[in-house]
Amino acid sequence: MSDTEDRATPMVALDDKGLAPAIVQHAETGDVLMLGYVNPSSLAKTLKGGTVWFYSRSRSELWHKGEQSGNYLRVRAASVDCDGDAILLKVTPDGPTCHTGNPTCFFTPLEGVPEYSNRDSGPAILEELFSVIQSRKRALPEDSYTAQLLRQGVDRVSQKVIEEAGETAIAGVRGDADRLAEEAADLLYHTLVLLSAADATPEQVWASLRRRRR
Repeated sequence: MSDTEDRATPMVALDDKGLAPAIVQHAETGDVLMLGYVNPSSLAKTLKGGTVWFYSRSRSELWHKGEQSGNYLRVRAASVDCDGDAILLKVTPDGPTCHTGNPTCFFTPLEGVPEYSNRDSGPAILEELFSVIQSRKRALPEDSYTAQLLRQGVDRVSQKVIEEAGETAIAGVRGDADRLAEEAADLLYHTLVLLSAADATPEQVWASLRRRRR
């Protein structure tokens, strides 16, 4: 049996958004060039195509690094860490890696205690919203719309989901992107309330989507 046959298939642990961090290192100098995030699709493109693809968390889409600038990152080696929750890509860059024109994204010295900023990501907001819905379900405060819906039962909540789905579809047909976003937010909220009313959880939904992805 060859060494290749002995080697187990590596496992990559994805976070609750379906992503894994990928450290990009210069294959010759050892300099760390950048940190990005990959999902199964972008990692497959990276390993098969030979240039780095990421998943853009801000745009929610695959991102071919260098597609606009021409500064592609050409993969020389790829490995996963011992816990399977981070990827190292050794590359040869065609040009500066950072969008600022710097060779690496890590050019700002960290001296003293830094300031911090928070970024709310879409999936995390859903989890946070569901936790609020669950708290309303336990306390049932009189002045809460969510509690009012839950008191009316699954049938009423299901009716609201149908109504919101119709309004979302109408906004889509009309091509009103801003209205579509608002109606989709209403639909997501009422769907989360329905999950709570039916004693289901978002994790069951995520698990179902993961099975379909495989």
